[in-house]
Amino acid sequence: MTIFEGISAESVQTPRLRANVLRRPATSATRRTVVFVHGNVSSSLFWQPLMLALPADLDAYAIDLRGFGDSETLPVDATRGLRDFSDDVHGVIEALGLGDGVDLVGWSMGAGVVLQYALDHPVRTLTLQAPVSPFGFGGTRGTGGERITPDDAGVGAGGANPDFVARLEAGDTSDEAPTSPRSVYRSSYVAAGFVSEHEDVWVTSMLTTRTGPDNYPGESVASQNWPGFAAGTRGVLNTMAPKYFDASGIVDLGTKPPILWVHGSADAIVGDASFFDINQLGAAGVIPGWPGADVAPPSPMVAQTRAVLDAYTAAGGAYREVLFEGAGHSPHLERQAEFLKALSEHLA
Repeated sequence: MTIFEGISAESVQTPRLRANVLRRPATSATRRTVVFVHGNVSSSLFWQPLMLALPADLDAYAIDLRGFGDSETLPVDATRGLRDFSDDVHGVIEALGLGDGVDLVGWSMGAGVVLQYALDHPVRTLTLQAPVSPFGFGGTRGTGGERITPDDAGVGAGGANPDFVARLEAGDTSDEAPTSPRSVYRSSYVAAGFVSEHEDVWVTSMLTTRTGPDNYPGESVASQNWPGFAAGTRGVLNTMAPKYFDASGIVDLGTKPPILWVHGSADAIVGDASFFDINQLGAAGVIPGWPGADVAPPSPMVAQTRAVLDAYTAAGGAYREVLFEGAGHSPHLERQAEFLKALSEHLA
């Protein structure tokens, strides 16, 4: 594991798991503590450049979720939605003695984790980067997040590319195939043309993902509905099935933390026409037999997030949206200075 100078790694034992945690300590009087939560098929390593660039009075931690990075590999119970992960994060925060006044920053699936955390525990602020929809990943229609089928057909582990999973298992660092982790990073994690001197670190981070029915991608079950599979009860991708994960309840929180929503206009993973959405692949003719938009519409993920955050504001909360034109799924890498400015203003 590549740890940048200025950052340390420690193993934190909690009643739930042994977690790996990166830390960039404050170098002046600590103003507040920021905790970063990574997304799917990644780890805390992705946060290091941003952590190092933070103002000196911020104490920064980044947590490896179970089955990622150097944290313990434990089964993921998808029927709890993202709560296995958010409860793990809470256990680490308690073990470190950080208290209830933390600022949480979540990326992609990790944004769903911090939303779930906020439903269950007090937080000071939330920052959501390229967040999974509050209604889950796929399987819903409209801005209200109505579930399309009772079994969430086309959602979860069955949608994972088996060759990509095999290459994760094999530790493939090449770019010889479009399904290699390096190729997926270049095509989906960042916008076309973005180059990072740390690309090998990001690929290493992706390769820490533990695979199998209890981890990534999880188990798939058969469905009578197109495309023939639905979300199972175990594993990472199933945690974001709409029958298990619904964070729209943040609208009803009694105490509403301020929210910063950051996303890129060229995000290939989270979007209103995402090619990681099976129904969008059907609409594009990539998967045959698509029954049409009346039966299996793509999920408008960004519009759903905006609708929930607008309702959050109407109910007395506050959010700020920052859209980075031309950026992909990782604005904190692609537009670090601008992302840092938005985050610093949010925390202030």
